[in-house]
Amino acid sequence: MIVERMPVGVVVERQPGVTKWQEHVWRAVAVLPGSPMVAPWTELGREQGPRGEIVRYYAGTAELVAYSGGDTRTYKHNVEAPEPSVYVVLRRADTLSGWTLYLATIDPAEAHSHADTGDDLVERLPMPPLVFDWLSAFVAQHHVERMEWKRKRDRADPDALGVRGLAAEEQRGRRQAGWEDEDE
Repeated sequence: MIVERMPVGVVVERQPGVTKWQEHVWRAVAVLPGSPMVAPWTELGREQGPRGEIVRYYAGTAELVAYSGGDTRTYKHNVEAPEPSVYVVLRRADTLSGWTLYLATIDPAEAHSHADTGDDLVERLPMPPLVFDWLSAFVAQHHVERMEWKRKRDRADPDALGVRGLAAEEQRGRRQAGWEDEDE
């Protein structure tokens, strides 16, 4: 199995909450190819939004990992999608922000598995051109089309299930008891 890696920086944003029960809303907003020389959770800027102040932070660096083999099918679908994406997963943590950068992935199936937990924050972001070129080259070199086989089920044989056997036994029991059907 061949493994290739590409570091990416992730930018997140904190916005005022929409309800009184949620003070802030966090979301990933950008993926930057490479590994900037900036400490994680460094403030990048502030601006005034419609509901209050929006603050952007550099959340940290994550590695996109591409594996040859069966996983290339999902990479191929991602590259061929109308909007190729990088998925960023933020996980709750005991930090000032309440979140930590858990991972960034190019595999939609992996992102979906984190979205199912309900504890992680998963954001789908546009794939930067440099990442797109890297992933496209990886898929072109390592993807092998494989036939998908679906098992066909055998048709059920009612005689083998004993349905008729039970009916015949029931009829025999009726005859022995003297309860003959009138329409026989």
